Amino acid sequence: MDDTIIAVPILMECDKDEDFSEGVEKVGNTLPILPLRNMVLFPGVAMPVIAGRAKSMRLIRDAVQKKTLIGVCCQRDPAIDEPGFDDLYEVGVIAEIMRVLEMPDGTTTVILQGKKRFSLKSLTEIEPFLVGKIEQIEDTRPKKQDRELEALASTIKDLTIKMLSSAMDPPRDLIFSIRNNQNILYLVNFSSCNIIADAAIKQELLAINDLKDRAYRLLFILNREYQLIELKASIQMKTHEDINKQQKEYFLQQQIKAIQKELGSDNINDLEIAELREKAKKKKWTKEVSEVFKKEIIKLERLNPQSPDYSIQVQYVQTIVNLPWGEYSKDNFNLKRAERILNRDHYGMDKVKERIIEHLAVLKLKKDLRSPIICLYGPPGVGKTSLGKSIAEALNRKYVRISLGGLHDEAEIRGHRRTYIGAMVGRIVENIRKAGTSNPVFVLDEIDKVGNDFKGDPASALLEVLDPEQNEHFHDNYLDIDFDLSKVMFVATANNLSTISQPLLDRMELIEVSGYIAEEKMQIALKHLIPKQMDAHGITTDTIKFDKPAVRLIIDSYTRESGVRELEKKIAKSLRKVARKIAAEEKAPTVITTELIREYLGAEEYTPDKYQGNQYVGVVTGLAWTAVGGEILFVETSLSKGKGSKLTITGNLGDVMKESAVIALEYVRSHAGTLEIDESMFEDWNVHVHVPEGAIPKDGPSAGITMVTSLVSAFTKRKVRKNLAMTGEITLRGKVLPVGGIKEKILAAKRAGIKYIILSDENQKNIHEIKAEYLKGLTFHYVSDIAQVIDYALPKAKPKE
Repeated sequence: MDDTIIAVPILMECDKDEDFSEGVEKVGNTLPILPLRNMVLFPGVAMPVIAGRAKSMRLIRDAVQKKTLIGVCCQRDPAIDEPGFDDLYEVGVIAEIMRVLEMPDGTTTVILQGKKRFSLKSLTEIEPFLVGKIEQIEDTRPKKQDRELEALASTIKDLTIKMLSSAMDPPRDLIFSIRNNQNILYLVNFSSCNIIADAAIKQELLAINDLKDRAYRLLFILNREYQLIELKASIQMKTHEDINKQQKEYFLQQQIKAIQKELGSDNINDLEIAELREKAKKKKWTKEVSEVFKKEIIKLERLNPQSPDYSIQVQYVQTIVNLPWGEYSKDNFNLKRAERILNRDHYGMDKVKERIIEHLAVLKLKKDLRSPIICLYGPPGVGKTSLGKSIAEALNRKYVRISLGGLHDEAEIRGHRRTYIGAMVGRIVENIRKAGTSNPVFVLDEIDKVGNDFKGDPASALLEVLDPEQNEHFHDNYLDIDFDLSKVMFVATANNLSTISQPLLDRMELIEVSGYIAEEKMQIALKHLIPKQMDAHGITTDTIKFDKPAVRLIIDSYTRESGVRELEKKIAKSLRKVARKIAAEEKAPTVITTELIREYLGAEEYTPDKYQGNQYVGVVTGLAWTAVGGEILFVETSLSKGKGSKLTITGNLGDVMKESAVIALEYVRSHAGTLEIDESMFEDWNVHVHVPEGAIPKDGPSAGITMVTSLVSAFTKRKVRKNLAMTGEITLRGKVLPVGGIKEKILAAKRAGIKYIILSDENQKNIHEIKAEYLKGLTFHYVSDIAQVIDYALPKAKPKE
């Protein structure tokens, strides 16, 4: 049996200044050495030890018989049965055997009390027991009345009691004795001997000669060990609470199951999981998606239904199951039916309709075709968004739409990662889920109004959505599984292409949807808007009718737009007046005339653009493009006496338009001889160029030739040809460059009564794309140089003075 310590501290009574070294003066240079395992004895401390080794028993009997003191040393390695000199710590304690007890179980218990420390120099004998050469060590004690040491002792008392209380239930007498013991040396040694620590740490304390240093080191160890004890206790308490909570939840769950069983129903959560598995069996998903679903459903089964993660996991699995993996609506390949539906719902838009019919024809032949990605751009109110519904009906597909106007967060497109609270799929995948098929017509409305900020750039996220080479494997951050968007027909709408990034434009097939002329608006109003609004206001078509002059009056005098949105509002306002009379059982008109329109809508809001004649020199009619269609504008030039070389430009013009005026004047000045202008006029006359309607901002290069013509007319006093308008950019060399918005400008010219239009040669191709009825009554004169413009626009005959 080993020589081991019994963990029962024995507190000895002692005087305040006792040093416990009584009798050590009789000890010579050698002492019998008793090796102990896992025990360090300190001077003054009494400790019971169970003796088991034969050598230890022989040493004890010999010492008791001869009444001699012995040396006690701790082994470095407690596993060694026959320790040598190197196996023992160097510092030990001279001890007195106070009592030997023969226990009923045959073991021997020895009560030892430490006397004084010694240093073991060597072992002189091994048999019949160990004998060693020693040298006594004196303790360095502070002077009396050391307040710092007294404070240390008081703190050590408190911590010692706390540690004893945490390790065992100490007797009250022991606690009382520790609190009232006044011997600081004994108190430090007693605490050092009884702390819950390894033998190596206790041996470190024993080796410190200075009592105050030993006390400080002891206090450090006590604090550390006590914090560790508190931490363990806290962990145990938490674990105990968690176990209690889990047991409670388990018992409650068992009770719920028992109640449900009695009621004849299974666990609700089990039913939910079973329902998800049943849905999964009907899905046409790939092996990859199937594996993800199986993994996630197993994870769901392992979660406690009361856990917050349970609802999150249910939502994710439901999202996977509810998506239309590999589910497609069957396209209707009847081309005539599709064409009939498109023509029924929308007037004009021939290019768009033609493109849809072409796609349907190729799909009919090839069966497996990636859907086109179309971008319809044009002014507001021309029917770009509503066209998506007609396309979906024509193809027999589901229709979904999202508005991208003001979108700033990339996660709206790609979805949020599941690590975030409240995460969900992006709007693309969510609308595919709502459609219930993987090949709907998907309208991306207002794609030119997508914004970006610190949350990312949604326009960049759309690159993957709208790329036919990539969207077959579209990755939603929440779903975290690739989804095939290649069969989705995306139809984007925009008002202004300049705000769309170039990479995004490259991925789309651009189709311009231009504004309507008055005749087209008339047909749209009679065929679509009036019947729609009459139905919305509860008025039957046989109750009331609009005559054509009344509709024309609304178009010309109450709206100014390329589309028909404002026109629809005015029609609705007129019908509300009629509906009120019908509801009040008053006499309502059967035909809405121009007089009634003026009564219902008030004074005319707009004066139609009219050509103002050519009675003044220096006034030329130009053509402009705006967001709501084309307009005519007038460029006026006047000359006034002055120092010359001064150019004044007014009319709320932008930088580009101001530059056009400067270029125009420089061209006229440099070609004064050719234009038959006296060069001295530039020194004696100031030039003022004005574009009326100064409250409206104007910009762009297309008024270049108009400004040159106006300047030449003012300097030469030649009138401009009657019923003439023009548009085109100029260079300093006099070359006429092409401009955009030709169709809108021509419609504006026609509305204003213009008959002749000057355009750049390079704009001739744009004229060929316009329907013949739009060009009826117009004559085009194509030019490549400003000289051709002057020759045609300014006849040689001068007006009479």
